[in-house]
Amino acid sequence: MAEWELFDQVGEVVRGTTPTELGDLHLRVHPRGVKAWFDSPEPGREHYEAQLINADLLPQARTRALEIGFHAEHRAETDNDAALTRLTAAEPRWRPQLGTAPVAGPFIGPATWRRVSETWLDPDLDGPDIAIEIGVRLVDYMRALEPHRTAPAT
Repeated sequence: MAEWELFDQVGEVVRGTTPTELGDLHLRVHPRGVKAWFDSPEPGREHYEAQLINADLLPQARTRALEIGFHAEHRAETDNDAALTRLTAAEPRWRPQLGTAPVAGPFIGPATWRRVSETWLDPDLDGPDIAIEIGVRLVDYMRALEPHRTAPAT
């Protein structure tokens, strides 16, 4: 299956399984992934994404990796740190939902961005249920993190 078609299917899974109480869901499918965010019609600097990453960015991968999770991509590093701090403060509440796979820390790529995400090394993207697996896992992140991302600062 072509990557564009795969991520179009992932987008449909996300669209069909995201709880409405998280907000007004927006999606953008691109050739190497799918990006999801809530409420604003334009993609936010904080969003959820499933995307392919070249092995040169993740040396553990032989050919590529699939990253699934949350990104903070503000222009200012301090804003990205604040987004990550809010989520790591709530980690005892979301970690049981997401398990041990998520890494909370620097982005894979631009050093000033932050993430809470996992990587699947050298994934088989031709499996019959791969779009469902990716889409459901991305929604897992939304369910677990979005309430804490949008909670008032305490």
